[in-house]
Amino acid sequence: MNTDFVVKRTGRREMLGDCVTFAGGALLAQLLPRALYAAVPGALRARALTSAQQAAPAGDPLASYRAQVGGMPIQAQKLGEGLTLLSGPGGNVVVLNGADGKVMVDTFLSPAWPRLKETLDGLGSAPVKTVIDTHWHFDHTENNASLHAAGATVLAHENTKKRMSEAHDLPVFGLHFEPSPAEALPQETFASGKRLKANGESLALQHFAPAHTDTDIYILFEKANVIHMGDTFFNGFYPYIDSSTGGKIAGTIAAADKILGLASANTKIVPGHGPLGNKEDLTKYRAMLVTARDRVQKLKSAGKSAQEVVAEKPLADLDAAWGKGMLAGDQFVQVVYLAL
Repeated sequence: MNTDFVVKRTGRREMLGDCVTFAGGALLAQLLPRALYAAVPGALRARALTSAQQAAPAGDPLASYRAQVGGMPIQAQKLGEGLTLLSGPGGNVVVLNGADGKVMVDTFLSPAWPRLKETLDGLGSAPVKTVIDTHWHFDHTENNASLHAAGATVLAHENTKKRMSEAHDLPVFGLHFEPSPAEALPQETFASGKRLKANGESLALQHFAPAHTDTDIYILFEKANVIHMGDTFFNGFYPYIDSSTGGKIAGTIAAADKILGLASANTKIVPGHGPLGNKEDLTKYRAMLVTARDRVQKLKSAGKSAQEVVAEKPLADLDAAWGKGMLAGDQFVQVVYLAL
């Protein structure tokens, strides 16, 4: 990722006007958590990159991201009886399978659809009955339309439908999004919370106060003791907080507090990106967020511009541990500055 603009631009409008150019394997190395990328077998990774480079239009960073990350292999991990974590081509997906029909949380990027459908069919013959979006971002929602066309009802917080219906520019990444097509929008929404029962499991869905965005929810699988936090949790690396759609670092910390209050030592906590986590992982993540917020807030309150705060390197001692994902330290400082 080209980071020159991070230290040269200070205003929200200027940041929105900048465009970052991504190309080839560098996109995966920067935007996909490096630990996850490295864990993919070399032959599969090379095959995904080759296919993506052939498919991605030159000079179109969003199409390049879709093609390359969407081309990653799908990896499956059992979470409990009938409950499976799928990771790879976008935000982490959880599938509850059973005779009542599959319940699915998030849907990957659109290029993953043929492999996603094959994977879902391999989990059992029941169709997907319900799709739950953790929030509005494209890497979690792009196969909504295909799943709805196959008979599923898409369920999300009411702000997710609102945000998906609008055009957006994402700060820091310099990506522009047109409104999602009508068939991809949630057919059912809720304002605060909702409960579902399926396949012997009880699901509790609850909206967070603005955190990663203003659309975030968590999903608690009560019997399995599994919580999907969406992008309010990036396990092991600096998160993206989308201030352009209401994201706040204080809300991201509050989201961690909420789940830490619900979780036990045995709770499996699914992040939006990164490996399956637990209460200890989330505790470390929260501590990093608090440190980042406090350091950047002190400098911003002293009247320093975003450019000046980045130049201070306030997170330098954290970068080795947390700067190995989609954001390096300087970029995360910029994200925090906007999200205060």
